[in-house]
Amino acid sequence: MATRVDIEERTGGGGGLRDSIRRRPLTCFFLLANLLSWVAWTPYILSENGLGVLHFRFPELLGTAQFAGVLPGAYLGPIGAAFLVTAIADGRTGLRRWAGRLFRWRVSWLWYVGVVLSVPALLTLTTMALSEQNPVVPAVATLVAYLPGLVLQMVTTGLAEEPGWRDFALPRLQQRYGPLGGTLILGPLWGVWHLPLFFSEWGGWPDVTWLTVLEFVATCVTFSIIMTWVFNRTGQSLPLAMLLHVSVNNFFSIAWAEMFPSLTVRDTTHAFLLASTAVALVLLVATRGRLGYRPKTRELAG
Repeated sequence: MATRVDIEERTGGGGGLRDSIRRRPLTCFFLLANLLSWVAWTPYILSENGLGVLHFRFPELLGTAQFAGVLPGAYLGPIGAAFLVTAIADGRTGLRRWAGRLFRWRVSWLWYVGVVLSVPALLTLTTMALSEQNPVVPAVATLVAYLPGLVLQMVTTGLAEEPGWRDFALPRLQQRYGPLGGTLILGPLWGVWHLPLFFSEWGGWPDVTWLTVLEFVATCVTFSIIMTWVFNRTGQSLPLAMLLHVSVNNFFSIAWAEMFPSLTVRDTTHAFLLASTAVALVLLVATRGRLGYRPKTRELAG
């Protein structure tokens, strides 16, 4: 016997809001992801970790207040919005497809090794080219902490963001606009989602300029091109996309400052933009803009 949910999935019932989400799932996802995250981040931004309007600081964990101030909003936003919109727009079938990419681990080990090694190598070489400095060999403790840090980043930043950006939004955008067109839409929107955080310690407040923000958004665009290629070439494996994303965060957080002690955080932004732009251009030329995309006409993007 059909349940009420099954009937509504077939007939489109369930009210005006539900119908709007079904008609415009991408628009609703981006609006909801921003709304949920930005509301949750407001206390952090107004606290002494940000604008200083509220006279308290968020507690530090592992040397940073971002676990308490930033991570809750990150979890509420992309992954929360993706789950809600998928459940309403595509029902149980869509949720299974969406979750299936999250657990698509069975990819050649060469991809995992390639991502873990190539990211720090490319960022190191780019920093050397920009600064004309040779890196300092990191301490043994730093090397020991690198892999645990990567795991921590996977279950925090990676799990909070990528089920939304790459798992929910990218397949739909690719299906509608193609791999390059979809990525050029997703990249700036991914960058815009971060904008309120530039009024906090996360973004280097108060030493923030419009150039800082523009450079960050540009990096989101170029890096998204690389992530689209990895996502497509690995059979839409979300763990690989997550690993690529957090490998950058982990290297800059744990090893980079020790390897280049005379440089500043602004130099990480320059290095990341240059490295991601160079790789993105190579991929665009090598794939003729297809970025490994193979349309699946029989499967609705989840």
